[in-house]
Amino acid sequence: MTPQDLMKQEVGKAAAARVQSNSIVGLGTGSTTAFAIEYIGKRLAAGEITNVKGIPTSFQARVLAKQYGIPLTTLDEVDRIDIAIDGADEVDPHKNLIKGGGAAHTQEKVIDALAAQFIVVVDNTKLVDRLGSTFLLPVEVIPMAVTPVMKAIEKLGGKPQLRMGIKKAGPVVTDQGNLVIDVKFDSIDNPAELEKTLNNIPGVLENGLFVGVTDLVLVGEVQGDQVIIKEM
Repeated sequence: MTPQDLMKQEVGKAAAARVQSNSIVGLGTGSTTAFAIEYIGKRLAAGEITNVKGIPTSFQARVLAKQYGIPLTTLDEVDRIDIAIDGADEVDPHKNLIKGGGAAHTQEKVIDALAAQFIVVVDNTKLVDRLGSTFLLPVEVIPMAVTPVMKAIEKLGGKPQLRMGIKKAGPVVTDQGNLVIDVKFDSIDNPAELEKTLNNIPGVLENGLFVGVTDLVLVGEVQGDQVIIKEM
């Protein structure tokens, strides 16, 4: 296991340790969150915690939850989410995020925003002074609206590009059957305002700005041959 993988594992394990019995857990998407799902399953199997149900944010999270024996439920069947654990592509000093590298940000935002506690698990490379510094902003769009949405984004000063598949001909298709536009902004000075502005463009389902949602960030960092977990 590489130092990076070890760091992801330890951060995921630290988040999983915060899950308590009799709770509904939002299960995020991505490589770091995958370790959290694994360790929640191991804690259930060992009897450390009981009566835990998960709500997945993606097909990937659903598959992992089943693999590790975490019972699943839906938003139709519960009246609360106690804790959600998810990754991020960027985290600013105010704990605002850019998410959507895995094209699952729409379902992630629904579940993460509903959680009584939303924990973000990242490595220290995801920390930025300003959102948009290192990662393009994902915008999920219904297929028929891609061209007018891209034109509207250009008027806002963004440089949009349709996300194309890897080992797949054509664009990336989300779990909702939509497409993803990745946008470069020279500067995101007001994330809250931009989040609303983008979502008001007809044809946009959701964008990857998560503003004022995060309660706790667990940050992993490799120091020598050790992994240090810091809270933010």
